[in-house]
Order: sequence, then C-alpha cells, then structure tokens
Amino acid sequence: MTPATTPHRTRRPVARTRRPPTLGRRQVTGLVLGVLAFLVPFVVDVPDLGEQGERMLSVFLLAIVFWVLEAIPLMATAVLVIALEVLLVSNQAVLPVPGDAVPYSLYLGALANPVIILFLGGFLIADGAAKYHLDKNLAAVLIRPFTGSARRTVLGLMVITALLSMFMSNTATTATMFAVIVPVLGALPEGRPRAGLALAIPVAANVGGIGTPVGTPPNAIALGALEDAGYYVSFGTWMLMAVPLMLIVLLGAWLLLVALFVPRGLGLELDMEATWHTDRQAVTFYVIAALTVLAWMTEALHGLNANVVGFLAVVALMVTQVMDGKDLAALSWPVLWLVAGGIALGHGVGTTGLDTWILGLVDWGAMSATGVVVCMGLLGLTMSNVISHSAASNLLIPLAMGLATGIDGLDPVVIAVVLALACSLGMSLPISTPPNAIAYATGAVTTPDMARVGVVVGVVGTVLLVLLMPPLWSALGLLG
Repeated sequence: MTPATTPHRTRRPVARTRRPPTLGRRQVTGLVLGVLAFLVPFVVDVPDLGEQGERMLSVFLLAIVFWVLEAIPLMATAVLVIALEVLLVSNQAVLPVPGDAVPYSLYLGALANPVIILFLGGFLIADGAAKYHLDKNLAAVLIRPFTGSARRTVLGLMVITALLSMFMSNTATTATMFAVIVPVLGALPEGRPRAGLALAIPVAANVGGIGTPVGTPPNAIALGALEDAGYYVSFGTWMLMAVPLMLIVLLGAWLLLVALFVPRGLGLELDMEATWHTDRQAVTFYVIAALTVLAWMTEALHGLNANVVGFLAVVALMVTQVMDGKDLAALSWPVLWLVAGGIALGHGVGTTGLDTWILGLVDWGAMSATGVVVCMGLLGLTMSNVISHSAASNLLIPLAMGLATGIDGLDPVVIAVVLALACSLGMSLPISTPPNAIAYATGAVTTPDMARVGVVVGVVGTVLLVLLMPPLWSALGLLG
C-alpha cells in the first residue's frame, strides 16, 4: 500500500511590512519645538502684526525649526509649508481670513513655477549624461592634459568637477567624480595627499554649482524670488555675475589644497579611457544636450526664455524617447519640491506683511546698502554651514527681498544673488552639504581638515562676493 503523500503547497512569499523610520532625539526635539513654535503666535498677540501675519509667522517659525533640526525630511517640510499657507492665509483658509486673501493657486502654483521647470530640464539632462556616460567620458577626455604631476591632476579634477557641477547637481557630480578617482586615491600615499585629492572634489562641486542657474537649488530659489518681484535674470546674465567669482574661488581653493596637502614633485599618472556611445539614442541625447546648453547661454541672441528652453529640452528628450517615464520618475523630485516650498514661503512672507514686520525688528535703515549686503552674505554663509544650503536660502532670501524695497541703494538683484552664492559657499562640515558627506564617507578626509579648508574658502569667498562683486556687476551693466 502506497503511503499517502502530503500534497505539495507552493509557499507564498510573506509580505514584509515596512517599518516606520525611527526618530532620533534630534527629530523628536525638532517635532516638539516646531509644534510649540507654530502655536505661539496663535496664543500670544504679536504687536504690530495683523492676523494674517501672525498665521504666517506660525508657518515661518515651524519651517525654521523643522529645516534647522531636520525633524522631518526637508522636502516634507516644504510641502507642509505650502499646505499650511493654503489652509491658513489663502482664500481657501479653514479659518476666517480678515481682509483680502490671496488665491490658493498662488501657493500651489509654486510647484509648477517656471524656475522649477528650468530645473526639471537641467535635472533630466544631467541624468541623461549619466545614462549615456557622457559625464565620465568628458572627465576622461578633459583630465588628459593634467596628468603627470599630482598638483596638476588635482587642478584638472577640480576644473572638471566645477564644469560638470554647473549643469549637474553637486551631489551627482561628486558621486560621478569619486567613481572616477577611486583608483587614483589608491595610487596616492596614505595621509595628506589622499585627503587633499578627496577634498578637492566636494570643494569644486560646491563652488562650481554657483556658475549657472541650474547648478544648485539656492540659485533657483533666488531666481524665483526675483521673478515674483518683477526682476528677470537671464541664464547668461547669471553666468556673467557668478562665473568670475567661481573661477577666483576655485583657483584660490586649489592653491590652498596643494599648499596644505600635496607636496611639490609628487607624481601621478592616470590612464582613463573614454568609451563613447554611438547608437542613435546616445547621439540624439548629445545633440539635444548641446543645443540646450547653447540656447541657455545665447538667450540674449534668440530671446527665448531660459525656463522655456528647459521645458523644450524635456519635450525633446521625451518625444525622441531618449529618456522615458522611468527616467522622469527617477529625477530628484524632493529637490524640486524643496525649491517650490521656498518659493511658496516667499509668497506667504511677502503677501501677509510678515517680511515688513520681521525686518522692522532690526534698524536696517541705520546701515548702508553695502553694510546690509555684507551682513546678509555672512549670515547666509554661517547658516548654510549648519543646515542645508537650500533650507538656508529658503529662509533668508524672502526676507532679504523685503529689505531691498526699504533701503536706498540696495538692489534686489544684488541681495538675492549674493545670498544664493553665499549659501553655496558653506562647506566646512560633513553635514554642510551632500558632496562633503560623500567625501567624508571615503575615510580619506577628517573633520578638522574639512573644517580648515571649508572655513578659509567660505570666508574668503564670501568677503570677495560681498565687497568686490556688486561693484563689478554694476560696472559691467548687469544691474538694472
């Protein structure tokens, strides 16, 4: 008699429940302080501030605490700001709004602001460069003249990193360059030469990002605030304002790095091959990317707005199927929404009178226009060393734009651009910016070394920015 057999059962995969992220002490503290700060203007009458301003002050204080302490992800705070503005100070507010309230579409529209579209085009081109290995191939070609000497190689890597960072995100550029130089790090002696090469990449990425409107989120936040105030800065004009400073700071940073870390006479040979993709999709991408960058830089000749050019690039890449829906889904949407949150915060601060009230707390009128620019530039540098560059820009630029209307001789373009560039120069700690964190993770860089280089580059760069660049911009006719 054949023994009975148990029928075979196919084991179904057990669905794993995703555990919610655990909150650290810093996050819990941030949540508690943020909620308390939000409630204060509701229970305490703020002198000389209307009801709408008090509500907006609640949102502003919440944003400060959440962005500084990162109680929730930065992007989550950004969309929370937009939601609270709709619910508290728009014409769709859940509480009665005294006086005329702005349409709720003003705040939701920040998610599709023209500057967001410009960044969307820049991000898609940057991701396409990685997809078709354009970034690594360019690095391989451009580094060839710099091989042989370690000091010359560091200069070459910094130039390439800054160039890529002008059109790609700082983080993506840093990750790409470290993928390229990992063998190089291994070929260098342990200690200071290796640390100098590892530090060169994040420094160059942070500095290079200031060169174009699509280089880093603070640039987009400044452009959005300026457009809302009726000032348009073209792609080419931004480059004329920022690239001279970028080149000076980049050269100074290289001199500092080689003096501190790379001994004279140290040799270094690189063997990097460029393997270009020649299929139809890759060639089509090369053409679209080149035409987009060319159109951005020649806006004065053809008159097509840089934001429109960015959108047309997205259309061209999608229609030709060079990039598809998966590529679009993989874009850095959190960064785009973070920028949108900053634009919406600026709308709220300006339309509720909160900017006037906050600025009235300090006697700015007793300062000269130059003094205000210096103070705001140093404040931007200081804050961006301890919180993200984007968060610092989101908090400071709306307030600075309010200053520009109340102080004689203070140009709104100057104050917005100075703050954006100063925030990008904050790079003294591993937490200051993602490129720093990537470099620190290699183990070749210590926090004291990073702080020493970051403080010198940041302070010297900001001093040059606030004292020398505005007169240069005026002499070149770049200010209205």
